[in-house]
Parts: sequence; structure tokens; C-alpha cells
Amino acid sequence: MPKSRNIKKNGLGKPVASFEVRRLEILSPQGKVLGKLPKLSNDQIKQIYESMVLARIFDGIALKLQREGRMLTYASIHGQEAQVVVALAMQKDDWLFPSFREDGVQIARGMPLDLLYQYWMGDERGQKIPEDLNNFTISIPVGSQIPHAVGAAYAMKIKKQNDKKTPASVVFFGDGATSEGDFHEGMNFAGALKVPCVFICQNNKWAISMPVSKQTASQTIAQKAIAYGLEGVQVDGNDVFAVYEAAKYALEKARSGSGPTFIEMDTYRMSDHTTSDDASKYRPKTELENWKKRDPITRMQKFMLSKGLWSAVYEKQLLERLNKKVADAVAKAEIAGQPLVADMFDYTYAELPESLKEQKEWIDNNENKK
Repeated sequence: MPKSRNIKKNGLGKPVASFEVRRLEILSPQGKVLGKLPKLSNDQIKQIYESMVLARIFDGIALKLQREGRMLTYASIHGQEAQVVVALAMQKDDWLFPSFREDGVQIARGMPLDLLYQYWMGDERGQKIPEDLNNFTISIPVGSQIPHAVGAAYAMKIKKQNDKKTPASVVFFGDGATSEGDFHEGMNFAGALKVPCVFICQNNKWAISMPVSKQTASQTIAQKAIAYGLEGVQVDGNDVFAVYEAAKYALEKARSGSGPTFIEMDTYRMSDHTTSDDASKYRPKTELENWKKRDPITRMQKFMLSKGLWSAVYEKQLLERLNKKVADAVAKAEIAGQPLVADMFDYTYAELPESLKEQKEWIDNNENKK
């Protein structure tokens, strides 16, 4: 076997390309401003904070419902609430393609709380998206939503190719999805076809029990964009201002026809992978404690306090209002009633085959007799 050679040392070849990955940070864990703040009004800042708090309350109640046997397996978003700010950067005609850990951005975008609870309770009717909301359904398979988002973006590009502005698609996924073929195929198509798509990876450091360090040799996940001709940027994923600025930039770029962007949100999963997991079995306790100090909600609270936008009275009134909102949503979800057995035929085919028509007719007749 020949000895391996270092091309640079042996004078073979010359540089033909060079790349860099930039990291964006605006708000420190202590709530101090590190860079230029995005142009947001005080009302918008409060809206972001309140959306994060609502997402955390929604999440906490979901975990309790699951433990009480009132909900099925659930994937917590605790610690990743900064995702909500992407909704503020999006426009109404943009499309959102979530994985199973984006309840926060879905809520901020207008998805009814009761429908999300209904879905996690095992009722697929909870993913009947309101007609005026461009959210796609939750993707449980890891990474399968990525080609869907790229395809939708390509379709929008074709349909709007004579207009100056094109709606964009935004697709969320975790670090584990970047090891799936769907991710690489989607990125390749997006780069080659220059589609208006924004890829957002919530790198929460763990793909169930697999740490990022064992999943990839890349120094960053953002740099994976380079191979496909995309711009890749890493942001502090617990810094809502950094996430907003990156998302706004990427969306404006996509809509103007300048192609896709990849955003790596450097964040952390504070909870277990799902309610069927026990992260204490594989995750160092010190790691969790260190990340608690970077909590996105606490960070925003400190910033707002320094600007006179937060007080104990404001927080008390906010929690009372949001807790009631969540309680009402749970009650509504739990009285939705059982779906009809025949419903399984209605959303699979555009036109039912004759054999299934017969089965549906039989079920309709028997259900009506009950």
C-alpha cells in the first residue's frame, strides 16, 4: 500500500476555491447587545417574547398531558423557543415545512393551539391546516419534508417567474436530518435550480442519543451548504435577534430570485428527545446545566428589563392570560370527539379506486347503524 501524501506539502495542485462560514450573534446570554439590533418596534419585541412564553407553556402542558395518558408520544421544544421569530420574518404567502419540533413557529404563524394538541393526542384531524395558513403538515420521518419544501419552492418559482417577488418556502429540520439522503438531495436540487427556499437546521446537539461530534466531521453544519452552491450561515440559535436577522435576510434573498440559503441555529434540546426517551442515560448533566444559562426566554427577559419593557406585573398578567389560552385549547381538543372510520378513505386518493369505494360504502352503512 502506498503511503498517503499531503498534496499541499508535496506541491501538488494549487488553490481553486476558498470558503468561509460566518456566525451571527446579537444578544448575549446576559441580555447584552453585542451587535446592531434589527429594526423592531417595542410591540414587536413584546410579541416575540410573548410567543416564546406561549410556546413554553404549550410545551409544558403537553408533557404533563402525555404523562397523564391524555396525549401520545410528544417531542418537546423546551430550550428551542427562539424558533418563533422566524414567523415574524415570513410573509403570509410564504410556506412553512416543519418537522416534529417546530410547534413554536407554527403557533407564532397562526396554527390553532387546540389543533396541535389534537394532533399530538393521536387525531390526524389536528393537522387539517386552516385554509388561510400556508403551513404544511408536521413531518415525523426525519428529513422527508426537505424535498417537499424544495419542490414547492420550485413550483412557486415557475408560477411566479414573470413577477419581481416570489413567495419562499422555509423548511425546518434537526442536525440528525443532515445525515439523511433527503437532506443532500434537497440541497442539491435547491442549489442547481436556484429555488426560493430557506433551510433552517435546529442543531440541538443530539440526534436522539447521537451527539453531533459522532455524526459528522464537519466543523460546522452550516458549511454543508457550500458543496451545493448555497450560502451557509451559523447563528446563535438562542438569540432571537440573530435568528430574525438571518431569516429576514435569507427570505428577502429568496423572494428576489437570488436563491436559497442555509441557516444553522446553534441551540440545545433541554428536554428528552421525546417522551419515550431518557436523555440522562447518555447526556452529561454538566452540559445541560451550561446550556440552561443560555436560555432564550431568560435572555430576552433581561434585555427587555434593561429597556423598560418587562416588569413583574407584566409577567404575572401575561402568564395568567397565556395559561388560560392554553387551558382553553386543551379543553377544546379533548371534546373534539372520535373521528369517523370512513375518514381514512377521504384524504388518500384524489379519486378512490372501485375496490375502496366498496369498502367505504360498507363502512358508511355500518357506522350509520350504530
